Amino acid sequence: MSGYPSKESRAREARNESVPARHVRKKWRAGVLGATGIVGQRLVHLLADHPWFELTEVAASERSWGKSYAEAARWHLEAPMPDAARNLTVKSLEPKLDCDFVFSGLDSSVAGIAEEDFARAGYPVVSNSRNHRMDADVPLLIPEVNASHLDAIPEQQRRRGYDTGFIVTNPNCSTAGLVLVLKPLADAFGLEKIFVVTLQAVSGAGYPGVPSMDIHANVVPFISGEEEKMEIEPQKLLGKWDGVRFVDAGLGLSAHCNRVPVLDGHLECVSLSLKKIASLDEVREALRSFAVSAELASLPSAVRHPVVVLDEENRPQPRRDVNAGNGMAAVVGRVRECPLLDVKLTLLSHNLVRGAAGAALLNAELLAARGFLKSRVAEGEQLAEPVAR
Repeated sequence: MSGYPSKESRAREARNESVPARHVRKKWRAGVLGATGIVGQRLVHLLADHPWFELTEVAASERSWGKSYAEAARWHLEAPMPDAARNLTVKSLEPKLDCDFVFSGLDSSVAGIAEEDFARAGYPVVSNSRNHRMDADVPLLIPEVNASHLDAIPEQQRRRGYDTGFIVTNPNCSTAGLVLVLKPLADAFGLEKIFVVTLQAVSGAGYPGVPSMDIHANVVPFISGEEEKMEIEPQKLLGKWDGVRFVDAGLGLSAHCNRVPVLDGHLECVSLSLKKIASLDEVREALRSFAVSAELASLPSAVRHPVVVLDEENRPQPRRDVNAGNGMAAVVGRVRECPLLDVKLTLLSHNLVRGAAGAALLNAELLAARGFLKSRVAEGEQLAEPVAR
């Protein structure tokens, strides 16, 4: 019985209270939907040797069904395919997987219905897809920014008739880095208007992504739907859950999004106006001193200081800085006065880690620590051994 949560832990779960990370005693079994795609492969890689989660199922489109993962996935990462994944059989998107919860890296053309099917069948769904991000009862989550939005899960379950299932999403890849940097400034000074121009890596388009003759030695000043996401999603992320609905932050926000010939890393040039007068040194200090709570710091994928500030006048750069904090930090440079608004700066974040797979993984860790993930162990089946921390 040592693999089960303690009586105290179960009681905390029933009250929907935070369960300290040290009480997460066994490995939760994870499935990955869309496992052969770029984001799915990142998730498979990040789950290898994870202290809390074990990859037990992979699922993908019909052309991959019945194949081993090694046969079905054209592996794109520099790191080798994890041995634990190679011989897993790729399943269909039916909610009959042998796991406790699922990550969704599905394409938006199929994600909406598939994620609802899994949630209805009792699976918590941790989604990277865009389909449910702006649903009125679905948390759009960056743990360092709006962990309190998880309070919406019981209401989602009530409205939709879900039992143990639910859907939690992470934001668009370019939104993720932006809002991580906006959060400490909003807390310290308040925000009024944000103007952002993005220079986004080709890996953000998936594989094979942008045709080489379109992007080589070129910049494409349009990414379908991207500007709309960047202008809408921060309103929800920086807003509040009032117990019934999400209340938007009420920001003025304008975005221009561009695809550039960079492999990984979204660079963003941001100008913003503050509600309170602040010096440049105060802005830099607010960013540098931004630290997560003890609860979040104890999560395996968390970074204690998720915003890194550089003083060099020509940084950040994707080639040099994209992997800061194992890809989970946002890197800020060129903090200076803006002649139109108040402050302008440049930020960089890893679009496939902070903006996708790593973001989903951190969300799942927070859900586990707060008792939202339930074991789906069949009668007589053995739980995994407790995780040594």
